[in-house]
Amino acid sequence: MSRTSTDHRLKLRREEDLRIRSKIDKYLQLFKVGQTITSEINFDVLFKVIIDQTNRIMGTENCSIFLIDEQNLYLKAFISTDLKKGDIRIPKGHGVAGWVFHNRSAVIIDDPYSDPRFYPAVDKKTGFKTKCILCVPLINREDNCIGTLQVLNKKRGAFAEDDLEIMIYVSHYVTIALENARIYEELKASDRAKQKVIDHLSHELKTPLVIISSAFRRLSKHFQGTDAKKLQNAIERGMRSVSRLSAIQEKVDDIVKRKTSGDRHLYCRILENIADFADELRDEEKAAHKEVLNRISERINSVLQIPAIQPVEIELNTFLTALIGHLLSDSDRKSVEVKTRFQERLVVQMDPDVLGKVCTGFLKNAIENTPDEGLVEIRAVSKGKDILVEFCDHGVGITRDSQKYIFGGFFHTQDTDKYSSRKPFEFNAGGSGSDLLRIKVFSERFGFKVAFESERCRFIPQDSDICAGRISRCDHIQTESECRSSGGSIFRVIFPTMAG
Repeated sequence: MSRTSTDHRLKLRREEDLRIRSKIDKYLQLFKVGQTITSEINFDVLFKVIIDQTNRIMGTENCSIFLIDEQNLYLKAFISTDLKKGDIRIPKGHGVAGWVFHNRSAVIIDDPYSDPRFYPAVDKKTGFKTKCILCVPLINREDNCIGTLQVLNKKRGAFAEDDLEIMIYVSHYVTIALENARIYEELKASDRAKQKVIDHLSHELKTPLVIISSAFRRLSKHFQGTDAKKLQNAIERGMRSVSRLSAIQEKVDDIVKRKTSGDRHLYCRILENIADFADELRDEEKAAHKEVLNRISERINSVLQIPAIQPVEIELNTFLTALIGHLLSDSDRKSVEVKTRFQERLVVQMDPDVLGKVCTGFLKNAIENTPDEGLVEIRAVSKGKDILVEFCDHGVGITRDSQKYIFGGFFHTQDTDKYSSRKPFEFNAGGSGSDLLRIKVFSERFGFKVAFESERCRFIPQDSDICAGRISRCDHIQTESECRSSGGSIFRVIFPTMAG
C-alpha cells in the first residue's frame, strides 16, 4: 500500500473524528440549551431565554416564535426586537410560519423574497432584512401544533440538514417550556382569583359591620343617663356581638393580606362559623340586633345550602313575562331597555322557585353590567332537542381571565377597591358572585345546563378600566349602536325538551 493512500485514509479518519467530535459538542451544547429553556416557567422571561439560546446554538442573527391565538385565527409573533410581545399578528395561513403551522412540516428557505410563502410585512415592521429562514412546527404532547419556531440569517454558510436536526430538538424543548409556562400562568391566575374571592368576602363582611357598629354607638350615646336600662343592656350586647364578628372579619383579612396557607375548605369553615355564631345570637330573647343577625344568617345560608324542590310543568312564555315584569317594576333603574322574545308553547319541568332564582340572577347580572341607555335582550327558543333561555346584554363584557372563574363562586369581575354596594339592578352594582355559584349548583343538581360567551368592551379591555356608565357620556363612541357592538355577554340556560 502506497504512502499516499495511507495518508489519504488517515486524513479521512481525522476528518471523520473531527466531525463526530463536533457533533458530540453540538449535542452537549443542545443538552445545556434544553436545560436552560425548560427551567424557565415565567412567560415574561421565557421568550427572551428561548430566543437568546436558540440564536446561540444555531449561530443565527434572529429568532422568532409564532403562537396560535385562543381563537385559532392568528399567529402572534414574539421576536427579538423592541416590539411588544404579540405586537405582530399574521393570519394562520400566511407567511412561512403560517405554511409550517398548517402543514406541520419544517422548511429551509435560502431566498425568502423570491418565495411566495414569505410575508415581507414583518420585515417592514421590524426593520430587519431576512436573507434565509429555517422554520419548524411546535407540536405538544397532545399532538397539537401550537405555533412555529424559526431562525433567520445563519452567520456562517447556509442552513443544512444538520441544522434542521438540531432545530427540531430545540423545538421539543421550547414546546415543553411553553406548556409548563402556560400551566404556571393558569395557576397564578387561579391564585389571583381566589385572592379576590377572599378579599371581597372580607369587604362584604366589613361594610355592614361598620354601619351596625356606628348605629349602636349613636344609640348608646343617645340613651346614656336615661332610665332605659333594658334597652341599654341590649345595645351593649349588640356592640359585643359586633366586636366578635369584627374579630372574625380581621382574621379573614389577615388570611388575605398575609397569605396564610390554607384552602377553600378553611374559608368555608369560616363562613360556617359565622353562620353558627349568628344563629346563636339570634336565639337570644329581646336581642336588639335580631333583625340584623337574621339577614346575616339568611345571606350565608343562601350560599351554603340548597333548598328542596317541587318540579312542575312551567310554560316559559307566561312565567318569564310575569317574572321579568315584576322585577322591572320593582327596580328604580328605568334607563336600560329590556326587549323580550319568547317562543310560544315552550314547557319545562322545574321548581318555580329555582327557575325564578336562576332567571333573576342572570337578569340582574345583565342589567348591572349594561350602562344607561343600553340594551338587554331576553329570548326563549327551542333549538334541536333543547330549550334555550338567553340573557343577552350589550354591556361591558367579561375579560378572558375572569371568564375562567365566573361560575366558581364569590368571584366578582371588578377590583375590590373599586367595588361599592349599590341597589340591585344599578350599573356596576357589584356583588359577591354568589348568585352565579348558586345557579351553577342548581344546574348540576336539577339536570339543566348553563353556558355563556362574552367579549370585553374593546375600549375598556381590563377589569381595572372603568365604564362611563352612560352611553352618551362615553368618550370612545358616537352612537348607541357603536356601544352595543363593542362588547357584551350572553348567558344561556339550556333545558332538555320534555318527552311528549
